Amino acid sequence: MLDILILYYSRHGATRQLAQLIARGVESVPGCSARLRTVPAVSTVVEASAPSVPDAGAPYVELADLAQCAGLALGSPTRFGNMAAPLKYFLDTTSNDWLAGNLIGKPACVFTSTSSQHGGNESTLLSMMLPLLHHGMAIIGLPYSEPALSHTSGGGSPYGASHIAGADGRRPIDEHEKALAIAMGKRLAETALKLARPL
Repeated sequence: MLDILILYYSRHGATRQLAQLIARGVESVPGCSARLRTVPAVSTVVEASAPSVPDAGAPYVELADLAQCAGLALGSPTRFGNMAAPLKYFLDTTSNDWLAGNLIGKPACVFTSTSSQHGGNESTLLSMMLPLLHHGMAIIGLPYSEPALSHTSGGGSPYGASHIAGADGRRPIDEHEKALAIAMGKRLAETALKLARPL
């Protein structure tokens, strides 16, 4: 069984919902299982620290999760066209994984949620790819063979699954966004299986 790590940070829940849809896509592929993990919030107060176990949702990621995964889906809400600080903070701690080459050759994809159509979702997806490329991962996107990519009026792009949450953050994930997130997870799992097969 191949373990696919779905690592995300979510402030208001939309990115977490996308992660769950990607997990559904991963688990639709026989031989693959999804491991949902999150990161703690970053505090502006030096003395503040997050509880060692989150109150709800996925457990916090550990560096061992990276080394053990056969593929990675990385998700974050958009913050000024970039990934959120908590996710970036965690990625900045992965130097030993980079030195050991733990992620080289593994497939990866990215996903995001933003408040507006032009709120930086594509630049956020691209910014999340950068550390994954430095780790030597094989980035996969969403091909236009996915019908929802040509019909979406919300989120979704060839760079990865996305969601437009609206100014108040309450717009539900629509059918096209759901279809693309599930397709992204399925494609990631299928790619991981192909890469894991001996030549």
